[in-house]
Amino acid sequence: MSEDLSGWLAGVLGQAPDELAVYRRALTHGSQGAANYERLEFLGDRVLGLTLAEWLYQRFPDEPEGKLSRRFNALVTGQMCAEVAREIGAPRHLKLGKQARDDGAADSDNVLGDVMEALIGATFLDQGFDAAKALVRRLWDSRIDAQAAAPKHPKSALQEWAAANNRRTPDYVLLDRSGPGHAPRFRVKAEIAKLAEAEGEGSSKQEAETAAAAALLAVLQK
Repeated sequence: MSEDLSGWLAGVLGQAPDELAVYRRALTHGSQGAANYERLEFLGDRVLGLTLAEWLYQRFPDEPEGKLSRRFNALVTGQMCAEVAREIGAPRHLKLGKQARDDGAADSDNVLGDVMEALIGATFLDQGFDAAKALVRRLWDSRIDAQAAAPKHPKSALQEWAAANNRRTPDYVLLDRSGPGHAPRFRVKAEIAKLAEAEGEGSSKQEAETAAAAALLAVLQK
C-alpha cells in the first residue's frame, strides 16, 4: 500500500513525497476515525484560493474584480475539486469505513472535493507553498484555459433574464433531501411564477439551486 501510494503521489506531485503520513491523513475519511482529512481540507482550501486568485489576477490583467470573482467562483466549487480528484485517481486511494464505502462515499462530490483540498494542504505541509502552488497550476491549467469569458453564475443570469423581461424574481423551493450525511443529495425547483419552472439536483442546496437555475434558463432561452 505504501509503495503504491508513494508511486501514485510521485506521479501526481511530479516528485516523491517526503512524508507519506500527511497524505494518508488527507485520504482518510471521518468514518475511519479522528485522524481524518478535515483539518487538511481547511488548509488546502486557503492554499487553493490564494493560488487561483493570484493566477487569475496575472492571467487577466484587464478584467475588473467582478469578472475575476466569477472566474474564481467557478474554479473552486466542490464539484470542480471532485472532478480534479477523479482525474488524478484519488478515489482508489481513499480510506473509508464500511458504511461510508457502502453508501458510495468514494464517488461523492462532497467527499472527493474535500479530499482534493486536503491533498493540496498536505502538499503545502510536506513540500512547501511553491510545490502546492505548482500542483494547483498544473491540475487547474486546462480549466482556466476553458474559460473563454468570465462565466456568469446561472442564478445571476436567471435573475437578470427575469428583470430584462419584466418578470418576477425567481423562487427556489427545496423539494427533497436524501442520502447519508457524508453524501447528501438535494433536489430544488426554480420557478418564475406563472411562466416556467425546472428542477435541479446537487450535493448541496446551493449546488441544486444552481443546477435548477441553469435548467430553467435553458427552458426560457429555447
